[in-house]
Formats: sequence, C-alpha cells, structure tokens
Amino acid sequence: MARILYINLTKREHFFVDRHDLSEKYIGGVGVASKLLLEECPQGIAPFSPDNPIILATGPMTGMFPVITKTVACFKSPLTNEYGESHAGGRLGAAMRWAGLDAIVVKGKANRPAYISIHDSEVKVKNAETLWGMSSIRTVGRILREVEPGAGRRSILRIGRAGENLVRYACVNVDTVRHFGRLGLGAVFGSKNLKAMVIEGTNDLFFKDVKKYSKVYDEIFGIVCKTKEMQKYHDLGTASNVIPLNAMGALPTRNFSSNTLENAERISGEHFAEHYLARKTACVGCPVGCIHVGWLREQFADEHEYFTVYTPYDYEPIYAFGNNLGISDPHEVLRLIERCEVFGLDAITTGVYLGWLTDALSNGVVTTKDTGLELKFGESEGYYHAIEKIAER
Repeated sequence: MARILYINLTKREHFFVDRHDLSEKYIGGVGVASKLLLEECPQGIAPFSPDNPIILATGPMTGMFPVITKTVACFKSPLTNEYGESHAGGRLGAAMRWAGLDAIVVKGKANRPAYISIHDSEVKVKNAETLWGMSSIRTVGRILREVEPGAGRRSILRIGRAGENLVRYACVNVDTVRHFGRLGLGAVFGSKNLKAMVIEGTNDLFFKDVKKYSKVYDEIFGIVCKTKEMQKYHDLGTASNVIPLNAMGALPTRNFSSNTLENAERISGEHFAEHYLARKTACVGCPVGCIHVGWLREQFADEHEYFTVYTPYDYEPIYAFGNNLGISDPHEVLRLIERCEVFGLDAITTGVYLGWLTDALSNGVVTTKDTGLELKFGESEGYYHAIEKIAER
C-alpha cells in the first residue's frame, strides 16, 4: 500500500490517501511518481501553471538496504516543456520513509512566499516572506535548521534566487550537498511561491524477521559495496575520470572544440583530494560515502581576513566549469561551482551554457552587447559575474 500526501498551496489544504493500486502495479518510485504525474498534470499545461504538480516519491526499499537512498521528483519541465524527472539523495528518502510517506503531490500556488513543514502527519504551509530574496541558499538552510525541529531525522529542500526568478534550469538544494538538478524543478518551486520544504519523520522501521533481513542486507552490502569499482567512488569519486579521459583524448574541452586540456591533472580527483578535500559524507542509508566536499578559502578584507566555505564537487561540475571552459585552476573551478550553489543554479547546465556562449562570442554569433560581459575561455572572472546575471535575470 502506498500512502500519498496531497498538498494544495492555493487553498492551504492537505489530505492523505492510501492506495493499493500504485504499489501493486507500478515499479519503484519512478513508476509511482510518473503515474501520479499522469493523473495530476493536465495535458497541455504550462510548466509555470499552478496546476503543474510537483511529485516526490520513494521506492518500496528506500532506506532499507545499502545504496537505495534516492527520491525521484516528477513534474513538467520548464526547460524542455516535456516530462521532467530528477533524482536526489541526502536524507530526503529516509525522512519520507520515517514520516510514513511513499509520495507527496504539491499543486497550486501560494499567495505569498511559503514553505511546507511536514512532521509525521502534521502538515503546515508556513510564511516564507523573510526567506524570499535571500542572496544565499545556504543562509536559508541555516535558518530553517534553527526554527524547525527534527535534527538528524529531517530533510530540508530549498531554492535560491535562480528558482525565485524562474530560471529554467534552477535546481532544488537537498540537505546542502545534494540536488534535484537539470530540468528546472527549482523554477517550478518558484512559480508556486514555494521557497522550501522541511520533512521529518519519527517512525522507525520494523521487520518481521530481523535475522533474514540482516542476512539479505549483508549479501547486498557485499555484492554492491565491497568491490574495487565502488571503492573508486568513495576514494576519489567520479572526479577520478579526469586524468584517464584526458589521456584517451576524450575530455570535452572549450565547448567540445578540443578533446584534451593542458594541465588537466590540476583539476583531477587526485589533486582535489590532496589539496581541497575537506571531508567525505554519504546519503542516509548508504555505506559508500561518495560525496566529496571541498573547502574554498576566500579573502574578504585586507590584513589576512578570510572566510571558508564548503562545496560538493564531482566530475560533472568539474567538467562544466573546468575543461569545458578551459580552466585548469582548481580554486577557480570550486569558486564557480560554489557560485552556482549560492544561487541555486544547476551547475552542469550553467557551465555548458557558458561554454556555448563563449564559443558564440568568439565566432561573432553574439556580441558583448547581447551578453553584457566579455567571456573568454580560461578566464574565470567573467564567468563568475555571468552566473549572478543568470540567476538575477
């Protein structure tokens, strides 16, 4: 049986429905979410319509076995105007499981900035006017951690300025280091005046036969986790691909105009691990620990005044802001990734777009009158300011 929470932001109402047909007929969270989207999303609806639903769903084994941690989001994408599907880890899947929820359906539009607070069966739509317009998505997370209970058992989703301004590839930040990315879920949140969601559950999982469960768990752990292939993800992460791809002549560089990058080893997983890795962390319920968090030290005043921020990295954003833009300085790559984090932009899409735009500028397809900025491969400062222009459009 699947338990579905329906929330209407316009009416500030909610209700629960238990459905046997979903869990019996449709496979996993994607099956359930896509079926609910088919039911709730009117044909031909605009992505920014209040009637475009946001569907969050987990699978039947989420939070029970190793590496089964993801939550799927389904919606009509403002980027493609078609079916949108995005996945995120963090604590969200476990929090929904602890709250007894298999799926959440959000429709409507709040009459003012709001966030959704879910604590087991207690559901509220709360005022988020003081959170709306904040320059950093990280600040929003800090405030919600202070005002909402459930530390250790809650998940916090939030959007940044890019989502508020309906940038069509704005993402939703999940628990600081994970994201619903690529297809613009953040913009759908923004179109509903939905700044954030907090989900917490206090229910524990119980199994009829703990010994059998433990045996199956250990078998999966051995097959999935105790392998050289999986060790790669814990050790260096997907950033370990940079050096071999460059050696093979398969590293997309300067908007695919080249297949190798000089000094590529400086943005490799090895170099990041030795010089910039602050810690490794994991999604709840996953023993792999493939999330690599780098530290970024920036000077904000004279006389050696610095602040340090921590931002996640892996191959895809390194590619997007590194070799794709002709940048081999690891500090600058992290700086651009962090810039996207602050504004709630999908880093991969943003980097790819900037690579195309730089190419278009150099070939006279567009001019600086169109962009308002001079962009050149290998020079990060223009890209740094371009990210803000995109988010604050």
